[in-house]
Amino acid sequence: MKNYFAPATILLALIAVAATLRPTRNTTAYDTTGFSRLPVLVNGRVKPLDTVARTSLLMLQGRQRVTTPDRRSIAPAEWLLDVMFVPAVADEYQHFEIVHPDVLALMNLTAADGAGGKRFSFHQLTKGLAELDRQAKLAYDTESAVRTPFQRATIQLRDGVILYQRLQNTLNAASSADFLDQLARFDKTLATGLAATKAHGGTNPGASPEARLLLELSASFGTLDSVAYFRAVPPPNGADTHAWQTAGTAWSASLNSGKIAPAALAYANLGRAWQLHQPEAFNKTVADFRASLESTMAGALRRCDVEGRFNSAQPFYTSTLLYVAAFLLAVASWLKWPGELGRAAFWLVGIAFLLETTGIGARMWLESRPPVTNLYSSALFVGWGAVALCLVLEYVYKNAIGSVAAGLIGFATLVIAHHLALGGDTMEMMRAVLDSNFWLATHVVTVTVGYSATFLAGFLALIYVLRGTLTRSLSQPTADALAKMIYGIVCFATLFSFVGTVLGGIWADQSWGRFWGWDPKENGALLIVIWNAVILHARWGGLIKQRGLAVLSIFGNIVTAWSWFGVNMLGVGLHSYGFMDAAFWWLVLFVASQLAVIAIAALPTEKWRSFRATAA
Repeated sequence: MKNYFAPATILLALIAVAATLRPTRNTTAYDTTGFSRLPVLVNGRVKPLDTVARTSLLMLQGRQRVTTPDRRSIAPAEWLLDVMFVPAVADEYQHFEIVHPDVLALMNLTAADGAGGKRFSFHQLTKGLAELDRQAKLAYDTESAVRTPFQRATIQLRDGVILYQRLQNTLNAASSADFLDQLARFDKTLATGLAATKAHGGTNPGASPEARLLLELSASFGTLDSVAYFRAVPPPNGADTHAWQTAGTAWSASLNSGKIAPAALAYANLGRAWQLHQPEAFNKTVADFRASLESTMAGALRRCDVEGRFNSAQPFYTSTLLYVAAFLLAVASWLKWPGELGRAAFWLVGIAFLLETTGIGARMWLESRPPVTNLYSSALFVGWGAVALCLVLEYVYKNAIGSVAAGLIGFATLVIAHHLALGGDTMEMMRAVLDSNFWLATHVVTVTVGYSATFLAGFLALIYVLRGTLTRSLSQPTADALAKMIYGIVCFATLFSFVGTVLGGIWADQSWGRFWGWDPKENGALLIVIWNAVILHARWGGLIKQRGLAVLSIFGNIVTAWSWFGVNMLGVGLHSYGFMDAAFWWLVLFVASQLAVIAIAALPTEKWRSFRATAA
């Protein structure tokens, strides 16, 4: 049996990956897949409606899955259609996550009222919206770094409510039950209504039914324009992102020109077909609208199709599962079947790595950027770089240590990336000072590889200490191999951290007119270089041996985590991205865990033996 374990595991992993890469199929009579690939403009970036739906759900509830009150699971695109065109139905979906007990009390709710004890519908929130708004305004007046958890939770919920209401009023006036019916008659009454309005100076609403309809709609168009979350009407040439319009702007322009924007009319027809349960009309409108965009926006449509496939495949989620499986198999290989389980773990890491590489490559193509552009992508790349080094180590040493480290780091960094994605679109537009593909591809990539290597050295050191204290598996050959791994990776990390920091200084000189300004982020990068240099000099000078090398490398995890996240939360400097309450406490917990392992490593050798005896 054990001879077939590795091939069977690899085959199952490949089948699972292939299943996620299959083209998305419609689960209903509606072409929701085609609808989800339609391009819109949000915050300066053209993206498919599928991304709008998924990122909105992540911001509201921390996940992309939606379950209706009758326990049906619906796709994000279907959820978005209901939100925009059937608001009364969407108001019953429990997709607002509330976990803070004081916020629940503020909204007159209990955990028992929500799905899973923490998700609630907009209808359930309505009675407490006025108080929520008042509390959120008080919280906004408090400096972000000193806000209480209650204040942050209040602001998060209020921002979610605003996002939800903006989505509802992007293509449809949610407060008007017959708005889409009026738009359906709009093209027929436009010419007559304009003529009647002009005949009476544009001020007499009683001129004719058509004129009254236009005047009523005009007010709704203004509301749509002011609160719309995305711009749905592309420019005639399809290239100028500044020329995209909201549906409200496009409809208002038709009142002056007498011509209706095809995109605005297409979305009105889509909404009406969705409301009236007319899949044939819905599908025809989607097909005709996409065909009309092919001549002017073929490139944007292709990108939206790829991004939609990327979203549905969720390569990073699948990689996370594979890293967990690889970690468990690698650890088990230290106990039984070392050859077979170790080989299976190595190949699982390789498959997960290739899948993560494909995901990062897809993001690079979609953004036309190097791999690291923000904190989210840095988490992906830090893990990716560490796993790449782990594969090399495992190929050379074949002792499952590289696979264990790869599984642990790959899983941890992808979990970090998932939580960073809860803030919104992860392929956001670049800040002006960062809008340089050359420096993003040199300084940022190089210094991030330094992060990866320093973390890897620290995690290898964790394996050294924990195996040495909690198990009897740290034989002298294994300890020697681990020490060589740690030393080699620290050398690698020192080189890349130093070169990346110097390149950052050159970029800073070009951008801000000074090579070094003691900015917190600059200091954090320098700390990594100095700490890696301290480790090497201590080793070369004979001040430390294997265990000392491990202890200093574990502390390198703290230094790197501080440079990566800590300095961003100080609220000062040119690299500050804002205080994050959840990230702060996770950072504190991580630092505490590393200090605890260092304390264990510092125990006398006799204590290590007693730990092993107890564990055995």
